[in-house]
Amino acid sequence: MKAAVLELLKKNPESYVSGSEISRTLDISRTAVWKHIRALREEGYRIESRSRRGYRLRGVPDLLIPEEVRAGLTTRFCGRTYYHYPLLASTNDRAKELAWQGAPEGTTVLAEEQSGGRGRLGRSWHSPRGGLWFSVVLRPALPPVRAPEATFVAAVAGTDVLRTCLETDEIGIKWPNDFVWRGKKLGGILTELSGELDRINHLVVGIGLNVNLDPGAFPAPLSGTVTSVQEIRGRPVSRANYLRRILTALERWYLVWLADGFAPVLAAWKRYNACLDRNLRVSTPEGELAGRAVDVDRDGALLLDLGGEIRRIVTGELFMEGDVG
Repeated sequence: MKAAVLELLKKNPESYVSGSEISRTLDISRTAVWKHIRALREEGYRIESRSRRGYRLRGVPDLLIPEEVRAGLTTRFCGRTYYHYPLLASTNDRAKELAWQGAPEGTTVLAEEQSGGRGRLGRSWHSPRGGLWFSVVLRPALPPVRAPEATFVAAVAGTDVLRTCLETDEIGIKWPNDFVWRGKKLGGILTELSGELDRINHLVVGIGLNVNLDPGAFPAPLSGTVTSVQEIRGRPVSRANYLRRILTALERWYLVWLADGFAPVLAAWKRYNACLDRNLRVSTPEGELAGRAVDVDRDGALLLDLGGEIRRIVTGELFMEGDVG
């Protein structure tokens, strides 16, 4: 009912809505109206009240609370079950807990800030307020060997949204899971699997995106190597809008993956790639390799030309010529 009160105020942004009108429209008491108004104010909504005139919405909080995210969300399942936290150690960890408890497909966990965010290979992830830090539970009826493909699904979905919203084709994907702009890191993806020998129980796809962040405020080791949507756009943007768009694109590409296989996802990934046909170094568990990235195979592995010998790279950290930092 609180959401319904908010919707009424949003429909009348330039005028006051009386308590009696809200009460009559929603069939609730005047006392209930006041309780919902108070609850909205506690969440950060600026609601002006005037005697004998009613209430008027003057501002919304820069928080990704359910009321703001669900407004305008057009997905069938991604984001429909939604958990919002001011602070978590890791959205992936919380999403895994919920998945084990039976959370439905598309369940989304978002934190305004992470204290223990992490990327691939166990690296820490700087996750202050102002970014998008969220994880989505997926339950594809696929064998575990295909789980790495989900990272490509999320990468294509996120790049679609970033290119459209930022009106630039300079957003690319660095193998296998980083969003980049002009050599600087904009965000990343961490996919984690729970499965048995022949089937996936669930996947948790975590996405971290630097949105309304000042790159100059990042820790010294990251200085000059990262960027943000705010820096590219030149101003802060609506994080709720970006979240809704990414959830929509993720659901669309996920359904393509399930229906048509990995081929169309990989084809889109190759169009968006920022690393093929470039000289680079790859740090692998077996040591560092230097060569030219010539392709990504149908399983998502990077094919590296070492001067006549093609090496298949399944996991590793990639460093391209011209990388910042």
